[in-house]
Amino acid sequence: MIRNNLRLQCAVTRVAAWLAALCLLCVAAGGILPLRAAESETMAERNLKKIAERQRELFAEAAKQGDKLDAETFRAQAQSIAHEYELLVRNNPTFPAAYAAYGYMLGKIGMASEATAMLMKANQLDPDIPLVKNQLGNQLAEAGKPVQAAPYYIAAIKLAPNEPLYHYQLGTILAEARDEFLKSGEWTRPSLDAAMHAAFKRAAELAPDRFEFAYRYAESFYDLEKPDWDAALQVWSGLEDKAPTPIERQTMRLHAANICLKLGKPDHARALLNTVEETALQTHKQKLLDQLGAAAAK
Repeated sequence: MIRNNLRLQCAVTRVAAWLAALCLLCVAAGGILPLRAAESETMAERNLKKIAERQRELFAEAAKQGDKLDAETFRAQAQSIAHEYELLVRNNPTFPAAYAAYGYMLGKIGMASEATAMLMKANQLDPDIPLVKNQLGNQLAEAGKPVQAAPYYIAAIKLAPNEPLYHYQLGTILAEARDEFLKSGEWTRPSLDAAMHAAFKRAAELAPDRFEFAYRYAESFYDLEKPDWDAALQVWSGLEDKAPTPIERQTMRLHAANICLKLGKPDHARALLNTVEETALQTHKQKLLDQLGAAAAK
């Protein structure tokens, strides 16, 4: 299928997702803390901001180093930050933002059960923190429980409807675990398709500068049981203008050509394919040309 063959390597990576969520922790501890004048901040709030900033810097540097990361140094620094969190929650047992931030970090260093416990404590203390809902969804999704994860993503969206990452993650889990959602009996294929497609569309609308969100929205037409191919063609055509490199722009044309074939527009498809010159795309181009030839021979 052309969609699978041409999936760009532009989806949010695990590290990028960490950093996106860490942006929510930075400075104001991820929107967890209420906005306050500096002079009215409590000592616990100031400490949390400092710890969250150290955490952000640690993961940002780890992402920058990539394969060259010194794992032992990273582990020692992460343990130091974890120790600061332990002191913070011990001294402030009813401070939900501290549990939320600590739970987020524990999840990122592979301590899933401990992370969930911290997040659940934060959720118990304050059920209106969107980051907590989202992270609980992530923990359940990574534990292979997508149906249980979805309500947390939906709750996060209700609390923070303008955060694109939450919409993107809901769309992703609905698409990737479709069969499990349908088997649960809580979803029908039409309702699941509508929710998935709408989630990706909203993420793209809220973050127009995130090409990977726009790309995944365009891809989501392929996931639908009854796609609107005319709308899909319009989206793929518009996406070409946002593509940052020549090979990605020509990839958009391959997708548009594929949609034209589905719509019975062979001349339009061929015209698009004639503009695809990148060497790396020639195999995919030829497959579509073969489909054109087969259609013409019928």
